[in-house]
Order: sequence, then C-alpha cells, then structure tokens
Amino acid sequence: MSQRVLTTESGAPVADNQNSATAGVGGPLLLQDQHLLEKLARFNRERIPVGAPPTPLRQWGSVVHARGSGAYGRFEVTDDVTDFTHADFLSSVGRRTEVFVRFSTVADSLGGADAVRDPRGFAMKFYTEEGNYDLVGNNTPVFFIKDPVKFPDFIHSQKRDPPPLPERRGQVPPSGRQEPDNVWDFWAHSPEATHQVTWLMGDRGIPASYRHMNGYGPHTYQWTNSAGEAFFVKYHFKTNQGIRCLSSEQAAELAGKDPNSHQTDLLQAPDNVFAEVEQAAFSPNNSCRASAPRPTRCSRAVCSPTRTPTATAWASTTRSWPSTRPGPRPP
Repeated sequence: MSQRVLTTESGAPVADNQNSATAGVGGPLLLQDQHLLEKLARFNRERIPVGAPPTPLRQWGSVVHARGSGAYGRFEVTDDVTDFTHADFLSSVGRRTEVFVRFSTVADSLGGADAVRDPRGFAMKFYTEEGNYDLVGNNTPVFFIKDPVKFPDFIHSQKRDPPPLPERRGQVPPSGRQEPDNVWDFWAHSPEATHQVTWLMGDRGIPASYRHMNGYGPHTYQWTNSAGEAFFVKYHFKTNQGIRCLSSEQAAELAGKDPNSHQTDLLQAPDNVFAEVEQAAFSPNNSCRASAPRPTRCSRAVCSPTRTPTATAWASTTRSWPSTRPGPRPP
C-alpha cells in the first residue's frame, strides 16, 4: 500500500501539520496559513448539519465539551484595578455585574458521566453595560498544546474511536469507544503536553463537583488603562468551597450511582438558578473595552474568523454563534 499524503482541500500536499505559520518565532498567526484555517473550519463543523439551528446541534452533539451544566451569579469588584484597565465593569470597588457560567467535561459525549478523569472547562458571560464579555477557561492552569494546528488532532485522539477509512475496513475493527492507545499516542508525540498530563493523572484529575475546583483562563490577556498603558494579565478563579477531588475508585462508584453527579450537586447548592443552559452561546470574540487577548498562537486562533459562525470549543466550553444569538440574559 502506498503511503498516504495529507493534503489541503484543494489537493496540495501539507508541508507541516505540527506548526502553524507565525510572524517570527512565537509571533501571532498569519491569515495566509491556508492549512490552519481549513483545518479549524472543518473541525468546528464536525457532527453539525450545515445550516442547522441550535436545537439540532444539541441532538447531534458538539464535537467537544458536549456535556455541561450552568448557573447564574454576580461578579463583584473587590479591589481597585483602574491603574491597569478602564473597562467599565471593573471601574469601581463594589461594582456588580450579572454573569452566566457553563461548566463541562471535555472528551465524552452528551450521555457520558460527570465523575470522570477529564479536564473541566467553563465559559463565562459577563452582561456588562458595554456589551457581553465572554471569557473561557479550564480547571487547570496549563494545557496540552501550544499550537492551535494540533487542537483538532488532540480532540480526535480523546474522542471515541471512529470507523476506519473505507480502504482499511476489515483490517482495523472500529471500537466505537475511547481508546487509550489513541490518547497516549498523541501525548507521546507532543512533549509540551507533559505538564498538563501530570495534572490530569494526578490527585486533581477528577473534581468532586463543579463547585470544588479552581478556574484558570488558558490565555494571557492585555488590559489597557485610561492613559493607554498596556498590561498582560491572567485570570484565576478560586473556589470558596475549597478543592475537593475523587479517587478513581470513588469516581467509578459515583458514576454508577449518579452519572449526573455534578448537575445534582449544583441543583442542591443554594443561590443557583438553572435555565437555558443548552441555549447559552459564547464567543471569545465578544470582548469588552480595555481587554483583548494577547497576540499568541492559541489566543489568535480562538478569535479567528473560522470560529465565529458555528459551534466550537478551544480549551473551554465555547459555543460560538452569530451575534444575533448572544445567549440568555439573567431573569
């Protein structure tokens, strides 16, 4: 059998499927990288019928972060940060902003269990006076990759094993389940994943609930103050309930007793309102004045044109739709 050659949709051979084109070493992405844009655009539309409204999307299932729960809340400014930003919702101590948060597991389908060894993603929508501000993150401060061109391959390695190519049917039986060989094959060929794998396989790999974990913005953001000075910042969200995790044995037992354990915990927690979780839509392009992503590879890919019109995810529970669907507003 002749060796297969990876090509673009026009049939041109792909020279490098591991590194995207940037303006210098570590610089921002270039729009001329046709392979990157095609790869992300195709990935965003997997499992989604062309032209489908949001309801069929939920029936087909998102490519990633399909299983989630949500809650309304309030964000309150407790310290003066006006030396670093002139964003309106951060303009004074005591200022409150209504928010909606969607939490999720990552790899499994909509019918999977909550208590599994998997990162937890979250997407936050701040209903500011200057428009909706969408922010995404994970429960880990690091991630598996540094270059967005690897993201579709990473997710495919974590998802259920697909049927083989037509010419290989009968040789490689499809398992239809998550395959450890696929998972570890990707990690073994991506040394930058080592730190995140340590987190995932460590004591914090299975959070007890969405309330008992921290949150971290995976990207660095640039704040600008009223004088035009720029500052790089990272977002950390610390739980007031404390960190609590499960062992593999505890998780296996809980998943069997209550596959919806994270959702059950949120429903039983006080001062949370649950509605319209699956109608929530998020886009990292929705930013506020004086805050923008730092021009790195991954943050630029999050806000690229390929990610605007369809459902997507990037180290988060991002659900990206046109601006006509800004997501639910607080009651």
